[in-house]
Amino acid sequence: MRKIGFLAFIIMLMSMVASAQAEVRANSVSITPFVGFYDFESNEYDFDNSVTVGLRAGYNFTQNLGVEGFVHFVPTETQVNPVSGDDDVYLYGYGVEGLFHFFPTSAVVPFLAAGIGGIHYQVDGNGAAIDDMNKFAFDYGAGLKVFLPEKVANFFFADDLALRADVRHVIPMNENYNDLMTTIGINFAFGGKAKCVDTDKDGVCDDRDKCPDTPADCEVDDDGCPVDSDKDGVIDCKDKCPNTPADCPVDKDGCPLDSDKDGVIDCKDKCPGTPAGAIVDKDGCMREKITIELKVEFDTDKSVVKDKYREEIKRVADFMKQYPNTKATIEGHTDSRASDAYNLRLSNDRANAVRDYLIKDFGVEASRLNAKGYGESRPIATNDTEEGMQKNRRVWAVLEAVEVK
Repeated sequence: MRKIGFLAFIIMLMSMVASAQAEVRANSVSITPFVGFYDFESNEYDFDNSVTVGLRAGYNFTQNLGVEGFVHFVPTETQVNPVSGDDDVYLYGYGVEGLFHFFPTSAVVPFLAAGIGGIHYQVDGNGAAIDDMNKFAFDYGAGLKVFLPEKVANFFFADDLALRADVRHVIPMNENYNDLMTTIGINFAFGGKAKCVDTDKDGVCDDRDKCPDTPADCEVDDDGCPVDSDKDGVIDCKDKCPNTPADCPVDKDGCPLDSDKDGVIDCKDKCPGTPAGAIVDKDGCMREKITIELKVEFDTDKSVVKDKYREEIKRVADFMKQYPNTKATIEGHTDSRASDAYNLRLSNDRANAVRDYLIKDFGVEASRLNAKGYGESRPIATNDTEEGMQKNRRVWAVLEAVEVK
């Protein structure tokens, strides 16, 4: 028990001085020379408790899982034959263990171990009471690695250096006794993959991150730099206008500039500096004023659009699609027959009939079309003849755009 108390004291001391940022690295190899105490707990040969020295060599498959081979030497004595006196016995232990590390990225790493191997007992004495023998053995236990600062490791040409304490319960096979081995050593580790420290949480380790302090939730490339897919100088996670055409100047949100506010971005505007409110074509160039008229006539007391006016209405729809900034008011009219109130209602029906035709048959946006009835108040011909009244039963629309100068 005194040996266990001593080991606990060593572990406590090691923990107090730990200040390293090293770690258990995947794919690393290690060598650990050690010394310690070997307690023979109740055995038929009455071996004396003694010191032990040895060496461990290991490989870490991951940061948590590793394997080690070990050998150790214990010089002891036996008093099994009081007549012949004490006989010197030399114990040689060997085997392989599996290790599981807890908290492998911290400076203080506890671990569990279990393994299998053998023990060779070599007897040297006059009238030896026992013969040389070999036994299979099983062991299990725990340990602690306390990593030292990187500068100390580099001084010993190691990538990582740790003080190490181990305790093992050793059980020789086919015997009714067991042993306890407590050791301290120095763990030299070489190679392996270091922990990925990713300060800005972009998925790229700091040691190869060429763009530290990347904003949160930004997609990055292999170098840790925020992606700018459309190459406009504004990273994707802040770009409100993705897929900007190449070589277009943009604002802070990544949206192409439209300096003259004509609806055509600067990099495609062949006529910059267009006056505010001007109607322009796809190249951003103004047009001189042009006018197109819609003329649809109706039968007496009717608001049904006749098929013969389809092409007339389509011509207006095509015009409005060519000039997407235009809007139109569809004006309805009647002849003088019937009352003013009735004619006003009829003229509104006729205007809305043409408006609906433009929307449903030709896909003109409803927001660009207004319908208004004027009744009999705006005749274009006399209402004294059938011919004149026919001309007054109409729908007109006047649209304006501008022609390129």
